[in-house]
Amino acid sequence: MTLAIIVILAALVFTYINGFHDTANSIATVVATKVLSPRQAVLLAAVTNLIGAFCGTAVAATIASGLVDPQVATMAVLVCALLAAIFWNLLTWWFGLPASSSHSLIGGLCGACLAAAHNNWRVIVWSIPGKLHWWQGKGVLWKVVVPMITSPVAGFIGGFLAMGLLYFILRNWRPVTVNRTFGKLQLFSAAYMGFSHGTNDAQKTMGIIALALMAATTSGAFVHLPIWLAFLKAAPPIAGQPLLIAAWIKVLCALTMCAGTAAGGWRIIKTLGHKMIKIHPVQGFAAEATGATVLLVAAQFGMPVSTTHAITTSIMGVGCAKSFNALKLTVVERILWAWVLTLPASAAVAYLIVRIARATGLL
Repeated sequence: MTLAIIVILAALVFTYINGFHDTANSIATVVATKVLSPRQAVLLAAVTNLIGAFCGTAVAATIASGLVDPQVATMAVLVCALLAAIFWNLLTWWFGLPASSSHSLIGGLCGACLAAAHNNWRVIVWSIPGKLHWWQGKGVLWKVVVPMITSPVAGFIGGFLAMGLLYFILRNWRPVTVNRTFGKLQLFSAAYMGFSHGTNDAQKTMGIIALALMAATTSGAFVHLPIWLAFLKAAPPIAGQPLLIAAWIKVLCALTMCAGTAAGGWRIIKTLGHKMIKIHPVQGFAAEATGATVLLVAAQFGMPVSTTHAITTSIMGVGCAKSFNALKLTVVERILWAWVLTLPASAAVAYLIVRIARATGLL
């Protein structure tokens, strides 16, 4: 029981730190264009993330049962995975890099389970092809690697095309009219971004908590659980049926994420909103609408894609629609390196934590 509570608390700490990264990404453009103040943007993110968190559980189900063998993902192993993800998130946040919290969590989970299984690579669900379409498949290949490639491409192309279309439509508009109009429209695109973020990112921690509850239930930790806490008992997800997650868990994950944004998200906002390109309301609208659409579509297929990748590449695409020289390539290069290193680095850290814990008798 105590270990289950530790896992849940660690998951909430990760969610709080996730707010430094991914929720900050979701509101970076609306703050950079000064359509909303930071406090107003955080409030908008809080409300829309909370709404999005209640819409579907496909991503949570992927984290809970589609990436690693649930029998190996004990509560102690989950703590190690979360510690690795937290470490990598804090490291990249300190340097102001919008690295992927999603991939740090997935990498940590895979690395910890690999170490716990004594280097048995079969503990990781690599690929289970879909019967009819590729997006119905399970495993790291279909749910992580393919979306990790396609979502940034979709974000860049979508942002480029959306901004190009707006340039064509607005070519005879006065700049002051464009700014005034899209300053108002960006309120809707920012809300859309927050909602889409909630449907994807808030569910990742829910999936970890679901894994912890399943492990606790299987190990017998909840045998003598009081009746009023009986909802904590969990059963493995059944194919074709949605993962059941208690509403208090959903609210807690969403609110914890928003609290993290309020506390320390401004380093990431500065990188995305000011250092990469100069953003105006019309560009912010195009980037948010594109990034939000990528996230929402991915969530419907249970793909835990990176909010960081979606919004960052959308901003890149929007900037390139005006001129490829608008991008500050040195900043882009730093971001890309953070993307490439996140999965293997977090997996390696989690692997080492498990091995050290086992060597010292803690695991």
